Amino acid sequence: MRDGGTGTAVGLHRVLEPAGVLPQAADRLDPDPRIRDDEVRIGVERLNLDAASYRQLHTAHGGDPGAIRAEVLRIVAERGKMHNPVTGSGGMLVGVVEEAGPESPLGLRPGDRVATLVSLTLTPLAITDGLADWDGLSEQVPAQGHAILFARSIAAVLPADLPVPLALAVMDVCGAPALTHRVVASQEGAPVVAVLGAAGKSGSLSLAAARRAGASRVIGLVPTAEEEKRLAASGLADAVVRADARDPVAVAAAIQRANGGPADVTVVCVDVPGCEHGAILATAPGGTVVFFSMATSFPAAALGAEGLAADVTMLIGNGYVPAHAETALDLVRSEPAVRALFTARTAGDSAQ
Repeated sequence: MRDGGTGTAVGLHRVLEPAGVLPQAADRLDPDPRIRDDEVRIGVERLNLDAASYRQLHTAHGGDPGAIRAEVLRIVAERGKMHNPVTGSGGMLVGVVEEAGPESPLGLRPGDRVATLVSLTLTPLAITDGLADWDGLSEQVPAQGHAILFARSIAAVLPADLPVPLALAVMDVCGAPALTHRVVASQEGAPVVAVLGAAGKSGSLSLAAARRAGASRVIGLVPTAEEEKRLAASGLADAVVRADARDPVAVAAAIQRANGGPADVTVVCVDVPGCEHGAILATAPGGTVVFFSMATSFPAAALGAEGLAADVTMLIGNGYVPAHAETALDLVRSEPAVRALFTARTAGDSAQ
């Protein structure tokens, strides 16, 4: 089922409004299932909403599963993609290749079970089952429908040795450990690395990646006693400290106590807004802050660093680093503590 001809590699031909913008910036995309010769159509099995988006939906609707489900359906129907208008974020998906155009450069074949490694905010998407099998209580959303990949999209065939919910959870955040590894490995000497939100998916992977890249000490900051206990038991961090990441003074003090000084590299993996200033205060002059959260306010980070006279390099984790999926999957396979934390999050999910 093809339209014929090729589309623009970045998907401009799928933008309905406003004209002239890229798909991520568009208000509405065209999810027509007919593909161009360089496109791929995926039969959707499962969405993975990014953590910031799901938290916002859950909070806005008081945890009401029916209301959360209805809101996701409304967004997809109106926008032709899953692009939360409040957080500006989306997630990614798992599905089976239904059709691949003869000029698609992605190397996918019909029948391949894949995870898309591009955001749902730029992926044309249609849902056909009303999300009837989703309880509304998890970021992972069983779904039926279709999605379209462009010539410059990214997708990875799912590994056969990992359950689907686990593989999806890992691939959803695979940019974080890959970028953390790159940043830590590029530092002179052996840096001290602090990870905010260290017990979560991207946080635990970033801890493991930092250690593998040569960090001399890794510190994990978490918000609750339960997460503190769980992360300490994992052994992924040399020190585990507890503080509200939205409290700049508390964050800086916690890192100071654990390290005797600020961190050289701070990685932010927290899915709530307001964590920018604490990360900056916790980082040494000349250090680096990596913001890997869609809840980050980049104006707040830039103006906060200026107001604090903080000489720090600030990086936006854009979700893509070459070989990022392989890096993250290798950490899950080779680091039992990382896999245990992920399995604890996905063990209740029956869609294997």
